[in-house]
Parts: sequence; C-alpha cells; structure tokens
Amino acid sequence: MSKKIFLSFILPLMLVLSACSMGGFKPDHKYKIESFDSTNQHNEQVTLDDLKGTVWIAQFVFTNCDNVCLPMMANMADLQKQLHDEGIEDYKIVSFSVDPAFDSPEVLQEYLDAFDPVDQSKWEMLTGYSQEAIENLAIGSFKTFVTKTPNDVIHGSGFSLVNKDGVSVKTYNGAEDVPYDQMVKDIKALIKEEPKS
Repeated sequence: MSKKIFLSFILPLMLVLSACSMGGFKPDHKYKIESFDSTNQHNEQVTLDDLKGTVWIAQFVFTNCDNVCLPMMANMADLQKQLHDEGIEDYKIVSFSVDPAFDSPEVLQEYLDAFDPVDQSKWEMLTGYSQEAIENLAIGSFKTFVTKTPNDVIHGSGFSLVNKDGVSVKTYNGAEDVPYDQMVKDIKALIKEEPKS
C-alpha cells in the first residue's frame, strides 16, 4: 500500500475510530460517597456496601415537604418510566429522607405509593439515621445542603448519579427542566462500565 493511500484513507479512518472509542461517559466531578447505615421502606438495613456494583440515582426529600419534593418525586418516577421503556434494569433509585425523625419506613412506603412508580423494587427510601448524619452525608458526599430549621427542612433539589464504585459523577436538575434524555444516556453508559474496585 502506498503512503499516499494510507494517509488519504486509513489514517482518517483510524482517527474516527479513536474518537468513537473516547466517546464514552465523562464525569462532571468525582465525589466519593462516605459510608452510611440506613433503613429502607421495608425495614431492611441498607448500607453503601449494599449498593456497590450498582449504578444509582440519589435525591434528598422528605414526606412533609409541600414544595420542591413533590415535583422531584414525580420527576424521578417519570425518569424510571423512561428507563423502563428503554429496557434498562440494572440501577437503583435512592431517596434519602432529610427528616428521619418523622419519616419512618412505613411513612416512606406510603409516600412512595402515592407516586405510583413503574417498579418499586428499584427504589430505596432511606431513613434510620440522625439529622446530623444526613446533613453531613449531603455536604460531605454530594456537595449539597440539608439544614433543619424550627419549621422546615431546607435541602438541595438535584439528582446525583453514582457509579458502581460509589462515586458521585454527575448532578442534574431534579425539580424542573430535568434532562431525562441525557440521564438515560449516562445511566446506560455507566451500567456498561466495569467497577474499578
């Protein structure tokens, strides 16, 4: 093969293939999730280790919230429907209660029921830790805020994408203008990746 043919045909093809291979998931950040111990809506213990090897989407909500949590939960249920329609099954949705003193497992189960998700088995509605613990987890692991006041709990409204190694890699709007298509694409890409630990 002449050098001219190589440069005009083979080299551009190699560059295209190389670009394709680099077109996988690109994290926006890498926040290592700290260990946590919690109880889900079924009164089962859930720890960070239980989620290792699984891609998950995290949010911070509470059942007495009468503003941002309602669209967040509805939007998460909509995201799950889109994942279901795409045939994506290897993921979890993790909803941390930011009012654990009130949100018992039974209360969280009733709350989840109200949003009629397509597959409740993918949801972990978590409680069973102290207020201080959830505030520390939010800021330390997800770089978001949770603050309890005398009359309310103030918290971030983002959805955090966590990879199989327990590292938060992207944060999306959760209350409005949710980028569903991008989230589905990112979740698909992360599911294909092998865990590093």
